Amino acid sequence: MSGKDKEMLPISKETVEVDGVYTNERGLTEHLHRGQQFPSDPVLGATEWELTEFAFDNHHDGTTDPRLVPKKNDTDKQGKITSPRRQQQGGNPS
Repeated sequence: MSGKDKEMLPISKETVEVDGVYTNERGLTEHLHRGQQFPSDPVLGATEWELTEFAFDNHHDGTTDPRLVPKKNDTDKQGKITSPRRQQQGGNPS
């Protein structure tokens, strides 16, 4: 089992950590901001919420750049910067 398998999605009443569009188990989408609480679903009550799109103010057409939307089946983690502290390997140091 990888660490991703053990990850838990946030549930209703927890605090939002990242601005964005979230979708719950029933398919309801909400635009939430950092510091707000995840709402309860009118039908299901307490429910899990998944980040489906990041919120950025600098997009003129109103949508998130597709490169910034997390992809479920992304297996090429080796060539990607996954942390701001990760360094890209440069040329051969002499």
